[in-house]
Amino acid sequence: MTVIMRPPPNSSSSRLGDGEGSVQVHADPAAKIEGATVFAIYGKGGIGKSTTSSNLSVAFSKLGKRVLQIGCDPKHDSTFTLTGKMIPTVIDVLDSVGFHAEELRAEDFVFEGYNGVLCIEAGGPPAGTGCGGYVVGQTVKLLKEHHLLEETDIVIFDVLGDVVCGGFAAPLLHADRGLIVAANDFDSIFAMNRIVAAIKAKSVNYGVRLGGVIANRSRETDQIEKFNAVSGMKTLAHFPDLDVIRRSRLAKKSLFQMDDSNPDVKAAQDEYLRLAASLLAGVTPLEAAPLKDREIFDLLGFD
Repeated sequence: MTVIMRPPPNSSSSRLGDGEGSVQVHADPAAKIEGATVFAIYGKGGIGKSTTSSNLSVAFSKLGKRVLQIGCDPKHDSTFTLTGKMIPTVIDVLDSVGFHAEELRAEDFVFEGYNGVLCIEAGGPPAGTGCGGYVVGQTVKLLKEHHLLEETDIVIFDVLGDVVCGGFAAPLLHADRGLIVAANDFDSIFAMNRIVAAIKAKSVNYGVRLGGVIANRSRETDQIEKFNAVSGMKTLAHFPDLDVIRRSRLAKKSLFQMDDSNPDVKAAQDEYLRLAASLLAGVTPLEAAPLKDREIFDLLGFD
Protein backbone atom coordinates (compact mmCIF):
# COMPACT_ATOMS: atom_id res chain seq x y z
CA MET A 1 0.00 0.00 0.00
CA THR A 2 1.10 3.54 -0.67
CA VAL A 3 0.22 6.77 1.09
CA ILE A 4 -0.58 9.61 -1.29
CA MET A 5 -1.26 13.27 -0.62
CA ARG A 6 -4.39 14.06 -2.60
CA PRO A 7 -4.25 16.98 -5.07
CA PRO A 8 -6.79 19.76 -4.59
CA PRO A 9 -10.21 19.29 -6.22
CA ASN A 10 -9.49 21.69 -9.10
CA SER A 11 -6.29 19.88 -10.03
CA SER A 12 -6.31 18.10 -13.39
CA SER A 13 -4.79 15.05 -11.72
CA SER A 14 -7.48 14.82 -9.03
CA ARG A 15 -9.56 11.68 -8.99
CA LEU A 16 -13.17 11.64 -7.90
CA GLY A 17 -13.84 12.68 -4.32
CA ASP A 18 -12.13 10.48 -1.76
CA GLY A 19 -11.41 12.99 0.94
CA GLU A 20 -9.56 15.57 -1.19
CA GLY A 21 -6.91 17.54 0.58
CA SER A 22 -6.16 14.75 3.04
CA VAL A 23 -3.57 12.01 3.20
CA GLN A 24 -5.17 8.91 1.69
CA VAL A 25 -4.12 5.26 1.77
CA HIS A 26 -4.63 3.65 -1.63
CA ALA A 27 -4.73 -0.05 -2.36
CA ASP A 28 -2.15 -1.84 -4.44
CA PRO A 29 -4.24 -3.39 -7.26
CA ALA A 30 -2.26 -6.62 -6.83
CA ALA A 31 -3.54 -6.89 -3.26
CA LYS A 32 -7.21 -6.97 -4.27
CA ILE A 33 -9.18 -9.76 -2.57
CA GLU A 34 -10.93 -11.80 -5.26
CA GLY A 35 -13.44 -14.61 -4.94
CA ALA A 36 -14.45 -14.13 -1.31
CA THR A 37 -17.24 -11.86 -0.11
CA VAL A 38 -15.68 -9.29 2.22
CA PHE A 39 -17.44 -7.58 5.13
CA ALA A 40 -15.89 -4.80 7.24
CA ILE A 41 -17.42 -4.38 10.71
CA TYR A 42 -17.38 -0.85 12.14
CA GLY A 43 -18.69 0.98 15.20
CA LYS A 44 -17.81 3.11 18.20
CA GLY A 45 -15.01 1.80 20.40
CA GLY A 46 -16.27 -0.71 22.95
CA ILE A 47 -19.63 -1.25 21.25
CA GLY A 48 -19.08 -4.99 20.71
CA LYS A 49 -17.58 -5.19 17.20
CA SER A 50 -15.30 -8.12 18.07
CA THR A 51 -18.08 -10.08 19.75
CA THR A 52 -20.33 -9.42 16.76
CA SER A 53 -17.61 -10.29 14.24
CA SER A 54 -16.63 -13.53 15.96
CA ASN A 55 -20.19 -14.80 16.37
CA LEU A 56 -21.03 -13.82 12.80
CA SER A 57 -17.93 -15.71 11.61
CA VAL A 58 -19.11 -18.83 13.42
CA ALA A 59 -22.62 -18.41 12.02
CA PHE A 60 -21.23 -18.29 8.49
CA SER A 61 -19.16 -21.41 9.22
CA LYS A 62 -22.27 -23.18 10.57
CA LEU A 63 -23.87 -22.46 7.20
CA GLY A 64 -21.03 -24.31 5.49
CA LYS A 65 -18.83 -21.37 4.50
CA ARG A 66 -15.06 -21.15 4.79
CA VAL A 67 -14.43 -18.06 6.89
CA LEU A 68 -11.40 -15.89 7.63
CA GLN A 69 -11.58 -13.22 10.35
CA ILE A 70 -8.98 -10.45 10.45
CA GLY A 71 -8.67 -8.36 13.61
CA CYS A 72 -7.53 -4.83 12.70
CA ASP A 73 -7.08 -3.31 16.13
CA PRO A 74 -3.59 -2.95 17.67
CA LYS A 75 -4.94 -4.42 20.93
CA HIS A 76 -5.39 -7.69 18.95
CA ASP A 77 -8.32 -9.17 20.87
CA SER A 78 -10.73 -9.73 17.97
CA THR A 79 -10.37 -13.50 17.71
CA PHE A 80 -9.68 -14.71 21.25
CA THR A 81 -13.26 -16.01 21.68
CA LEU A 82 -12.64 -18.16 18.59
CA THR A 83 -9.19 -19.46 19.58
CA GLY A 84 -9.45 -19.20 23.37
CA LYS A 85 -6.20 -17.24 23.49
CA MET A 86 -4.41 -14.11 22.30
CA ILE A 87 -2.67 -15.15 19.08
CA PRO A 88 0.56 -13.60 17.70
CA THR A 89 -0.03 -10.64 15.40
CA VAL A 90 1.19 -10.17 11.85
CA ILE A 91 3.30 -7.22 12.94
CA ASP A 92 4.86 -9.35 15.72
CA VAL A 93 5.81 -12.24 13.45
CA LEU A 94 7.14 -9.88 10.79
CA ASP A 95 9.29 -8.21 13.44
CA SER A 96 10.60 -11.62 14.54
CA VAL A 97 12.08 -12.20 11.06
CA GLY A 98 13.34 -8.67 10.53
CA PHE A 99 10.36 -7.94 8.25
CA HIS A 100 11.56 -10.52 5.71
CA ALA A 101 8.08 -11.75 4.84
CA GLU A 102 9.45 -14.52 2.63
CA GLU A 103 10.67 -16.33 5.75
CA LEU A 104 7.16 -16.69 7.19
CA ARG A 105 4.97 -19.76 6.96
CA ALA A 106 1.19 -19.50 6.96
CA GLU A 107 0.99 -21.21 10.35
CA ASP A 108 3.11 -18.42 11.84
CA PHE A 109 0.24 -15.92 11.57
CA VAL A 110 -2.95 -17.86 10.73
CA PHE A 111 -4.65 -19.88 13.47
CA GLU A 112 -7.70 -22.11 13.30
CA GLY A 113 -10.50 -21.21 15.68
CA TYR A 114 -13.82 -22.73 16.62
CA ASN A 115 -15.63 -24.63 13.83
CA GLY A 116 -12.76 -24.07 11.42
CA VAL A 117 -12.84 -20.26 11.33
CA LEU A 118 -9.36 -19.04 10.35
CA CYS A 119 -8.11 -16.23 12.58
CA ILE A 120 -5.57 -13.47 12.01
CA GLU A 121 -4.66 -10.49 14.16
CA ALA A 122 -3.01 -7.75 12.11
CA GLY A 123 -1.79 -5.92 15.20
CA GLY A 124 -0.29 -2.49 14.86
CA PRO A 125 2.69 -0.28 15.59
CA PRO A 126 3.38 0.96 19.13
CA ALA A 127 1.16 3.85 20.17
CA GLY A 128 1.99 7.09 18.40
CA THR A 129 4.60 5.57 16.08
CA GLY A 130 2.88 4.59 12.85
CA CYS A 131 -0.22 3.78 10.84
CA GLY A 132 -2.37 0.69 11.30
CA GLY A 133 -3.34 0.90 7.64
CA TYR A 134 0.12 -0.32 6.65
CA VAL A 135 -0.34 -3.45 8.76
CA VAL A 136 -3.73 -4.24 7.19
CA GLY A 137 -2.15 -3.94 3.75
CA GLN A 138 0.74 -6.23 4.69
CA THR A 139 -1.71 -8.77 6.12
CA VAL A 140 -3.69 -8.98 2.87
CA LYS A 141 -0.44 -9.21 0.92
CA LEU A 142 0.74 -12.14 3.03
CA LEU A 143 -2.60 -13.92 2.62
CA LYS A 144 -2.33 -13.65 -1.15
CA GLU A 145 1.30 -14.74 -1.23
CA HIS A 146 0.41 -17.86 0.76
CA HIS A 147 -2.71 -18.50 -1.39
CA LEU A 148 -4.91 -18.41 1.70
CA LEU A 149 -7.71 -16.46 0.04
CA GLU A 150 -8.21 -18.85 -2.87
CA GLU A 151 -10.46 -21.23 -0.95
CA THR A 152 -12.08 -18.68 1.35
CA ASP A 153 -15.77 -17.82 0.99
CA ILE A 154 -16.11 -15.04 3.56
CA VAL A 155 -13.59 -12.53 4.92
CA ILE A 156 -14.55 -10.40 7.93
CA PHE A 157 -12.47 -7.37 8.91
CA ASP A 158 -13.07 -6.40 12.56
CA VAL A 159 -12.02 -2.75 12.50
CA LEU A 160 -10.79 -0.47 15.29
CA GLY A 161 -13.10 2.30 16.46
CA ASP A 162 -11.05 5.36 15.40
CA VAL A 163 -12.97 6.96 12.53
CA VAL A 164 -10.12 9.07 11.16
CA CYS A 165 -6.97 6.92 11.12
CA GLY A 166 -5.48 4.90 8.27
CA GLY A 167 -6.10 1.63 10.07
CA PHE A 168 -9.80 2.50 10.05
CA ALA A 169 -9.88 3.28 6.33
CA ALA A 170 -7.71 0.44 5.00
CA PRO A 171 -10.32 -2.38 5.14
CA LEU A 172 -12.70 -0.24 3.09
CA LEU A 173 -10.31 -0.66 0.16
CA HIS A 174 -11.05 -4.41 0.17
CA ALA A 175 -14.61 -4.74 1.47
CA ASP A 176 -17.81 -5.36 -0.48
CA ARG A 177 -20.07 -4.21 2.36
CA GLY A 178 -19.48 -2.03 5.41
CA LEU A 179 -21.62 -3.02 8.41
CA ILE A 180 -21.97 -0.81 11.48
CA VAL A 181 -22.54 -1.99 15.06
CA ALA A 182 -24.41 0.53 17.19
CA ALA A 183 -26.29 0.73 20.46
CA ASN A 184 -29.53 2.66 20.91
CA ASP A 185 -27.77 5.74 22.29
CA PHE A 186 -26.51 9.12 21.16
CA ASP A 187 -22.76 8.36 21.19
CA SER A 188 -23.12 5.17 19.13
CA ILE A 189 -25.36 6.84 16.58
CA PHE A 190 -23.10 9.89 16.38
CA ALA A 191 -20.18 7.55 15.58
CA MET A 192 -22.36 5.63 13.10
CA ASN A 193 -23.09 8.87 11.27
CA ARG A 194 -19.34 9.52 10.88
CA ILE A 195 -18.81 5.96 9.65
CA VAL A 196 -21.61 6.37 7.10
CA ALA A 197 -19.75 9.43 5.79
CA ALA A 198 -16.45 7.53 5.62
CA ILE A 199 -17.89 4.55 3.73
CA LYS A 200 -19.81 6.81 1.39
CA ALA A 201 -16.58 8.71 0.59
CA LYS A 202 -14.65 5.50 -0.12
CA SER A 203 -17.48 4.12 -2.28
CA VAL A 204 -16.69 6.77 -4.90
CA ASN A 205 -13.43 5.08 -5.89
CA TYR A 206 -13.76 1.57 -4.40
CA GLY A 207 -16.28 -1.26 -4.44
CA VAL A 208 -17.36 -0.94 -0.81
CA ARG A 209 -21.01 -0.07 -0.15
CA LEU A 210 -23.04 0.45 3.02
CA GLY A 211 -24.87 -2.67 4.14
CA GLY A 212 -26.71 -1.52 7.26
CA VAL A 213 -26.59 -1.39 11.05
CA ILE A 214 -26.50 -4.21 13.62
CA ALA A 215 -28.22 -3.03 16.80
CA ASN A 216 -26.26 -4.31 19.80
CA ARG A 217 -26.43 -4.12 23.60
CA SER A 218 -29.84 -2.44 23.52
CA ARG A 219 -33.30 -3.52 24.62
CA GLU A 220 -34.93 -0.94 22.34
CA THR A 221 -33.99 0.36 18.89
CA ASP A 222 -36.18 3.46 18.65
CA GLN A 223 -33.27 5.94 18.43
CA ILE A 224 -31.51 3.85 15.79
CA GLU A 225 -34.72 3.64 13.78
CA LYS A 226 -35.18 7.40 14.09
CA PHE A 227 -31.70 7.88 12.60
CA ASN A 228 -32.39 5.26 9.91
CA ALA A 229 -35.56 7.03 8.81
CA VAL A 230 -33.68 10.28 8.22
CA SER A 231 -30.38 8.94 6.87
CA GLY A 232 -31.49 5.97 4.77
CA MET A 233 -29.79 3.35 6.94
CA LYS A 234 -31.41 -0.02 7.70
CA THR A 235 -31.29 -2.34 10.73
CA LEU A 236 -30.05 -5.82 9.77
CA ALA A 237 -30.20 -7.53 13.18
CA HIS A 238 -30.85 -6.79 16.85
CA PHE A 239 -28.96 -8.21 19.84
CA PRO A 240 -30.28 -7.06 23.23
CA ASP A 241 -28.02 -6.40 26.21
CA LEU A 242 -27.94 -10.04 27.34
CA ASP A 243 -25.74 -11.22 30.20
CA VAL A 244 -24.99 -14.47 28.32
CA ILE A 245 -23.17 -12.46 25.66
CA ARG A 246 -21.01 -10.81 28.33
CA ARG A 247 -20.36 -14.19 29.98
CA SER A 248 -19.40 -15.85 26.70
CA ARG A 249 -16.61 -13.31 26.23
CA LEU A 250 -15.42 -13.79 29.80
CA ALA A 251 -15.36 -17.54 29.11
CA LYS A 252 -13.26 -16.90 25.95
CA LYS A 253 -15.94 -18.58 23.85
CA SER A 254 -18.31 -17.72 21.06
CA LEU A 255 -22.04 -17.85 21.79
CA PHE A 256 -22.18 -21.04 19.74
CA GLN A 257 -20.02 -22.77 22.36
CA MET A 258 -22.37 -21.84 25.19
CA ASP A 259 -25.18 -24.03 26.53
CA ASP A 260 -28.06 -23.54 24.10
CA SER A 261 -30.58 -24.89 26.60
CA ASN A 262 -30.48 -21.33 27.92
CA PRO A 263 -33.21 -19.52 25.93
CA ASP A 264 -31.15 -16.31 25.71
CA VAL A 265 -28.20 -18.21 24.20
CA LYS A 266 -30.48 -19.97 21.69
CA ALA A 267 -32.19 -16.71 20.72
CA ALA A 268 -28.85 -14.99 20.11
CA GLN A 269 -27.51 -17.95 18.12
CA ASP A 270 -30.65 -17.95 15.96
CA GLU A 271 -30.37 -14.22 15.30
CA TYR A 272 -26.73 -14.60 14.22
CA LEU A 273 -27.65 -17.47 11.91
CA ARG A 274 -30.51 -15.42 10.47
CA LEU A 275 -28.16 -12.46 9.95
CA ALA A 276 -25.53 -14.64 8.26
CA ALA A 277 -28.12 -16.21 5.96
CA SER A 278 -29.49 -12.81 4.98
CA LEU A 279 -25.98 -11.52 4.22
CA LEU A 280 -25.27 -14.58 2.09
CA ALA A 281 -28.48 -13.99 0.18
CA GLY A 282 -27.18 -10.54 -0.74
CA VAL A 283 -27.47 -7.13 0.88
CA THR A 284 -28.78 -4.35 -1.31
CA PRO A 285 -26.35 -1.43 -1.01
CA LEU A 286 -27.81 1.54 0.83
CA GLU A 287 -27.70 5.07 -0.52
CA ALA A 288 -27.59 6.49 2.98
CA ALA A 289 -26.49 10.07 3.56
CA PRO A 290 -24.78 11.30 6.74
CA LEU A 291 -26.31 14.10 8.76
CA LYS A 292 -24.49 17.22 9.85
CA ASP A 293 -23.33 17.13 13.48
CA ARG A 294 -25.89 19.77 14.44
CA GLU A 295 -28.65 17.70 12.84
CA ILE A 296 -27.72 14.69 14.99
CA PHE A 297 -28.07 16.82 18.11
CA ASP A 298 -31.43 18.12 16.94
CA LEU A 299 -32.67 14.66 16.00
CA LEU A 300 -31.63 12.74 19.12
CA GLY A 301 -30.95 15.40 21.75
CA PHE A 302 -33.31 16.27 24.57
CA ASP A 303 -35.80 19.10 24.05
